[in-house]
Amino acid sequence: MKRIFLFTQIILLVFFTSTFAQLKYPQAKKGNVVDNYFGVKIPDPYRWMEDVNSPAVKKWVKEENALTQSYLQKIPFRDKLRKRFKELWNYEKYSAPRKENKYYFYSKNNGLQEQSVVYYQVGLKGKPKVFLNPNTFSKDGSVSLSAYTFSKDAKYCSYSISRGGSDWREIFVKNVAENKLLPDHLKWIKFSGMSWYKYGFFYSRYAEPKGVNKLKVKNEFQKLYYHKVGTPQSEDKLIYEDKLHPERGFDGYATEDGKYLIVSIWEGASNNNRLAYAKLGEGKPQIKMIFPEPNAHYGFVDDIGGKFLIRTDLNAPNFRVVLVDPENPAEKNWKIIIPESRNVIKSVSSVGGKLIVSYLQDANTKVWVYDYSGKRLYSVKLPGIGTAYGFWGKKKDKEVFYTFTSFTYPPSIYKYDVEKNTSVLFRKPNLKFDINNYITKEVFYKSKDGTRIPLFIVHKKGLKLNGENPTMLYGYGGFDIAMTPSFRLTILPLLENGGVYAMACLRGGSEYGEKWHKAGMLFHKQNVFDDFIAAAEYLIKEKYTSKKRLAIFGGSNGGLLIGAVVNQRPDLFRVAIAAVGVMDMLRFQRFTIGWAWVSEYGSSENKEQFNYIYKYSPLQNIRKGLNYPAMLITTADHDDRVFPAHSFKYAATMQAKYKGKNPILIRIETKVGHGAGTSTTKTINLYTDIFSFMFYNMGLQMY
Repeated sequence: MKRIFLFTQIILLVFFTSTFAQLKYPQAKKGNVVDNYFGVKIPDPYRWMEDVNSPAVKKWVKEENALTQSYLQKIPFRDKLRKRFKELWNYEKYSAPRKENKYYFYSKNNGLQEQSVVYYQVGLKGKPKVFLNPNTFSKDGSVSLSAYTFSKDAKYCSYSISRGGSDWREIFVKNVAENKLLPDHLKWIKFSGMSWYKYGFFYSRYAEPKGVNKLKVKNEFQKLYYHKVGTPQSEDKLIYEDKLHPERGFDGYATEDGKYLIVSIWEGASNNNRLAYAKLGEGKPQIKMIFPEPNAHYGFVDDIGGKFLIRTDLNAPNFRVVLVDPENPAEKNWKIIIPESRNVIKSVSSVGGKLIVSYLQDANTKVWVYDYSGKRLYSVKLPGIGTAYGFWGKKKDKEVFYTFTSFTYPPSIYKYDVEKNTSVLFRKPNLKFDINNYITKEVFYKSKDGTRIPLFIVHKKGLKLNGENPTMLYGYGGFDIAMTPSFRLTILPLLENGGVYAMACLRGGSEYGEKWHKAGMLFHKQNVFDDFIAAAEYLIKEKYTSKKRLAIFGGSNGGLLIGAVVNQRPDLFRVAIAAVGVMDMLRFQRFTIGWAWVSEYGSSENKEQFNYIYKYSPLQNIRKGLNYPAMLITTADHDDRVFPAHSFKYAATMQAKYKGKNPILIRIETKVGHGAGTSTTKTINLYTDIFSFMFYNMGLQMY
């Protein structure tokens, strides 16, 4: 058996070595654009690719996709992997129920449906009926359901959809009892919720973008509106705007008792925000500022007798919960309800007369229950080490639902009794995969500067630490987003084939609060790359894998991470997957919502920030003479968050400068955006290609 395996490796190695030599990349013309940044002249020869609708770009995209598909089609085990993915995917998937008046709503996917279907029923034992079926929104599954919410009496439901994965949303309204679509249709909505009050709901929108390239246009001057059911959008009432600050956006939320409108005013990707409120029921809401400066994060939890419970990190990087009088909101007047601790407060819900507080402890969830005075009552016993989310409900609800998951624990739904502090398993998936054969461990390693970094490692029991295991290392490291353990169906074929999955909790996330976040942003961004490189070195040192068996993967801000580290340490990795990445750090702020990331990255329009960004920007630091790993760059034609020209320019530059034998390929999906709402088929195809590419370029076979 061992001789057969070695023979297969040799055949594969010969096959893909010859394939590399035959790769001929599509011709990408070079322009003469040169930008001057504070005296530094930087060529941008592929600026023309920013016009993604031009015939020249469409021709290049078509040729690149043809090359990539011709390469992937030659991988001998690709079809077997796709078949296995379909088998694994084909099980019933549920969301936790949400109670609205007498109804319970939940989503369900029978297994291979392109989009999950929303059902409703009267009581938990009622007969389920289809309420929203996104599979009927389009023939190819490219239109997805984004969110849905209800009027206080559950008479109406407003729901938003996304076409082709775009961040742009359209809102529709249904009569719940009749399950009937009403004529309401709202457009040009982005980065907005829907909050019901009386006969309509609050939402935020932008003006309709001008020109043909609507995915590229900068999003500015968001406005907060109120829509009354049964009226056209043109009659919606303007509630709040800021004509002097184009980059400010507004989240409007009506409190559960209908007494107040809470307005969170955001600017950029910073967690810091302004907070305002208005009393409802007195004509047009008169907005008053509570916290006029964005010097911290202020998250509204509940109103208690005219005072507001607020979750904030002002002078408390790990967050605390305070009671604030909106008429006298100065910090000296606050009453501390739940003080800051060593663990980060991630969420607070007011349910059943209690406060349910979720903490992060070394990137794992811990849940405690308090009364409104701040007395700690009891902890919620969770099934193990992992991530729990949910616990949302209304103040009168005595039971809520939450979902628990970990890398080897598929999302399981529990019903929680708030008074009795008891959890009962409500629904658990039935997989075609024996999760008991695999283990998850959390270890800690030291980064370049000695900082202790958490690392989750998942693999089959009895794995030999011989340095030969194919390993995928995943990272993100930014925007205050924590990497926590969760079930990832996409990694199961990797584990089945003797592989290792590792996820590093890099600085820039929220695993240890705002200090951890700030340690990986702006002038500290290099810490993120150092953390990731150190994770790779740890895996190699501990013999989980070796340089020839190590793949790295990241998307969006994580795509930037991949682009940066392959420039800095190309010798350390065999394969790199960069998905929807922010690759041109000198121009990201010019596209769609990119300006919002300046608070996280800085801007090339600031001299000091330019000097720092320029040192690591993936696009501008591609160098000739480096032996880059095999790279698969992925993006999508409807990505209006990270504009696809980032990946286009990066791929063209890499293909032009790299002269080695490793393939540099770009995979450009159609009718897909930044990732959310992607259909089942397209998701399976994407991960089939990712893991086929990974194993193939390691000279290994799957199945």
